Amino acid sequence: MTQQNDSTHEQDTTLTNRQGHPVTNNQNLRTVSNRGPATLENYDFLEKISHFDRERVPERVVHARGAGAHGYFETYGVVGDEPISKYTRAKVFQDKGKKTPVFVRFSTVIHGGHSPETLRDPRGFAVKFYTEDGNWDLVGNNLKIFFIRDAMKFPDMIHAFKPDPITNIQNVERFFDFCASSPESFHMVTFVYSPWGIPANYRMMQGSGVNTYKWVNQEGKGVLVKYHWEPLQGIKNLTQKEAEEIQQKNFNHATQDLYDAIEREEFPEWELHVQIMEDGPHPELDFDPLDDTKLWPNDQFPWYPVGKMVLNKNPEDYFAEVEQATFGTGVLVDGLDFSDDKMLQGRTFSYSDTQRHRVGANYLQLPINAPKKRVATNQSGGQMMYKRDLAPDQNPHINYEPSMLNGLKEATQDGKEYTPYVEGNLVRESIDRQSNTKQAGETYRNFEQWERDELLANLIRDLAVCHVDIQNAMIALAAEADEEYGRLLKEGLHKARKESSPSKPLGNIGGDHAPQDAIDKGHNAEPY
Repeated sequence: MTQQNDSTHEQDTTLTNRQGHPVTNNQNLRTVSNRGPATLENYDFLEKISHFDRERVPERVVHARGAGAHGYFETYGVVGDEPISKYTRAKVFQDKGKKTPVFVRFSTVIHGGHSPETLRDPRGFAVKFYTEDGNWDLVGNNLKIFFIRDAMKFPDMIHAFKPDPITNIQNVERFFDFCASSPESFHMVTFVYSPWGIPANYRMMQGSGVNTYKWVNQEGKGVLVKYHWEPLQGIKNLTQKEAEEIQQKNFNHATQDLYDAIEREEFPEWELHVQIMEDGPHPELDFDPLDDTKLWPNDQFPWYPVGKMVLNKNPEDYFAEVEQATFGTGVLVDGLDFSDDKMLQGRTFSYSDTQRHRVGANYLQLPINAPKKRVATNQSGGQMMYKRDLAPDQNPHINYEPSMLNGLKEATQDGKEYTPYVEGNLVRESIDRQSNTKQAGETYRNFEQWERDELLANLIRDLAVCHVDIQNAMIALAAEADEEYGRLLKEGLHKARKESSPSKPLGNIGGDHAPQDAIDKGHNAEPY
């Protein structure tokens, strides 16, 4: 029998608690007289305040500050003049014009969930494709390289870039101490300290998969691949001074820009490009193609457009969609595969592991994370499980495989499996062909003059407050990259005065004077 609501008692817009009980008084506790004390049986209050106490999940260690949107990816079905099936059997890329739903989360990296979006920092660019074969996550950054090439160093890198564990303030000397001691980071430092370290917003920045992946075709042949998102809105970056002026007015400007553009129906678009390389070590190159600190030169490995992404819908609820959205570099569909990239393999464990910690063991049952296709697993239990992943005719008593009692069955392999040959001793060694500074020099020379000027001004301002050994190490790396780069950095540091402390955000202009400025400019007041 269907229950009917008394129209005089409850309407569609009537406030209820989570048990479905209409709330008749949301302004006052139940108390003994109107002054109190309160009584223990205040159920509506207890439910309301206890949920309020639990409204946050653990913040992401990195990429805490983020914004997101829904949209679709439309494949071109080709790589240059060739059908894309020559390189990959992934269904998301087949059939020109096919559209796949996506959700994208943009982010800053180092600072907390409500930190300014104007800080000098890489930006995250994570895309979840809800494909017909299940989810594919392409997790990357706006910059196309990274600070390190081995996942063993990742926690140390983040510790150095995060605020000091004693003062809780980011410290540029800690940043440069790690980078000067890790020469492979110099190319990334060159990008981060240039205007490319502060994108104007999320819509007008590039994206990159950063890691090296593989594509696999129907015959089981694999190739190495790099992914690049190119914004069709154009690219805009900010100088340090411009960023600080924007921060004075609005430290949420990039989130607001993305949201407002979609509301105006000026839908942001990116074209997805790939670079392709035959699988193998490529000894003819002066770098290893699996090294995340290196760019693949586009004159040797051209960019091929393979599809376009359009973001056309804002989230309906930030927490449910943007905050609880989870991504992982190991989330690949058939036709996409891992390379031996050491950073990729380390991230593949870390990303999914942190989602289980943050959101829970059943994070993939949340609508924002769940694939838009059938799911049937033998996994059950765990916090916040709200359904079992049963197939329509599955025997519910059988939660294991193999079974002869109408349990789940393995899928048939579609296409030949890719089986690269691997041999070698197990070692703890860095890759060969490190070439730590050559590409940094090329990047410096490719910058426009104003970008070089901004890079040097930012570096000099921050390195001036660092230990002389750190300064000398960074000068040596710059000189190795480019004679002018090293000479101007050395001359600038020689003239610079150590007028500030290192306890400030990267590149900040005079921010360490702010505590005294507040005292000097503050207006006296009498106690009340």
